[in-house]
Amino acid sequence: MNAVRIILAYLRVGILNELAYRGHFIVQLLQSSLGLATALIGLAVVFSHTTSLAGWRSSELLALVGIYFIVAGFLNVVVRPSLQRLMEDIRLGTLDYTLVRPADAQLLVSLKEVQLWRLADILLGCGVLGVALIRLGDAVGPAAAIAFGVVLAAGAAIVYSFLLILATLSFWVVRVTNILVIFNVMYEAGRWPVTIYPRWLQISLTFIVPVAFAITVPAEALIGRASPASLAGAVGLALVLLAASRWFWRLGLRHYSGASA
Repeated sequence: MNAVRIILAYLRVGILNELAYRGHFIVQLLQSSLGLATALIGLAVVFSHTTSLAGWRSSELLALVGIYFIVAGFLNVVVRPSLQRLMEDIRLGTLDYTLVRPADAQLLVSLKEVQLWRLADILLGCGVLGVALIRLGDAVGPAAAIAFGVVLAAGAAIVYSFLLILATLSFWVVRVTNILVIFNVMYEAGRWPVTIYPRWLQISLTFIVPVAFAITVPAEALIGRASPASLAGAVGLALVLLAASRWFWRLGLRHYSGASA
């Protein structure tokens, strides 16, 4: 219960801070709409020449684009800004102010920054996904919907854990921001199913930078294409990475020398 209150309090403070700059919503909505238009134009160009891409129909890829924007919104609203703030606090030694508070430090640093206006990505993604579901019709049943929800949550946990591990490297390495830039570039590849890429890139997007588990696997679960092994693998990997990122975070804290050290 205390954790829930902390989460709500941090989100409330972040939202209040962001409300001081309401014009950001219009700018972000235009930026997100441009990104969505680019993705949809790409789909239109591809399917003007074929009826399927690596076995994916247009309505199925439309659902994948919606999932891409939903996950991107989750990352951009709280995960990326909070972890970027964490790296800055480690560099400046101001993480002390978080560590002295009577709450779990990992929870606090994961919620420290909120970019409310990036909710535009989530709203647009939900709209696109809704249109895709209408086009898919009865192809999406209750079992597929449940599997999709579980795997989407697992994918979000996988990406969060992966980014937390990268951010925790700041306890030893100064230029971790450059690694996050590489992640952002790799994430852009998630606009398309990883199965269309060469084998080496499929492996990279699945096991090195886990974009596939965040976008492609949930999309496959939604359309009933995911195997039980891939569904179980996504959930299992999420649990492993959550535990690994927690252990690595605590290891990093033992190597922290802040302003009060």
